[in-house]
Amino acid sequence: RLAFGGDPRRYEEFCETIRREMPPDTAAVLRGSAVTGMRHGDHAPFDADGPGTSDLDLTLVGAEAVALYKLEGFFIPKVHSRPVSEKDPDIAPALLPLRQRLMAMVGRPVNIQGTRDWIMYFREYLMGQPYLTIVGKVETEKTDD
Repeated sequence: RLAFGGDPRRYEEFCETIRREMPPDTAAVLRGSAVTGMRHGDHAPFDADGPGTSDLDLTLVGAEAVALYKLEGFFIPKVHSRPVSEKDPDIAPALLPLRQRLMAMVGRPVNIQGTRDWIMYFREYLMGQPYLTIVGKVETEKTDD
């Protein structure tokens, strides 16, 4: 609702673009203020500084997505990347065309992070950071006890 102005067609086009371009067996999730409605640091509402001022935090979840990032592009090497953004545009060159297309579609910055499924579980259930799965399914590894 927030990121796409309540227009389901814009949302579907965004999801379909990601679906076409992401690696197989990868999920895509939206996080941050587009999901919660407020910024993490100061709790200001989404787009508090004007239309198009809040970014979209897109995370690609899966091993193939993580493999798109250069080694210097990680918070946790080969597990959890920094986002491709204006600050770090060159950490995953293969994602730059997708990022540009998505930003043109939504008229706001789109930052793309890569991570493993268990990090998403950790962020949601232990850190209280909700996300919305928009493409695929985030699955966590099951272990036998």
